[in-house]
Amino acid sequence: MDVSIIDELPKGRQPITTRWVKHEQLPEVLRWIKEELVQQAQVYFISPLIEESEALDLKNAVALYEELNQYFGEETGIGLLHGKMKNEEKDQIMQTFKAGDLSVLVSTTVIEVGVDVPNATIMVIMDADRFGLSQLHQLRAV
Repeated sequence: MDVSIIDELPKGRQPITTRWVKHEQLPEVLRWIKEELVQQAQVYFISPLIEESEALDLKNAVALYEELNQYFGEETGIGLLHGKMKNEEKDQIMQTFKAGDLSVLVSTTVIEVGVDVPNATIMVIMDADRFGLSQLHQLRAV
């Protein structure tokens, strides 16, 4: 049996920087993202819920999508993706994001596997404590 050890990043890949911020710091994060969007960056916003929950006080994807549309403006190009959508609709939104026609994608963990958007260099995970370690690891690799 052969063993391979990967001890370096693939050619051209930047190291990943992870930061933890409190909810109160979100306006500061949004200002920074606004600057990055000017540089043609693309951003994922990940939420643990699709819609509001009476039992949990967490940021949901639908509300986050509406808030980001207000903050960045509809001309920014913001998409919403979640598991209740039809597969064709999810595929269309992912293709639009991958093509660069959307700058921001608000999603649930439906994006965990098989997504490669090289221009999407920023990921904001809302209420990250609500995800398991394997989910966070998968998301980080997106």
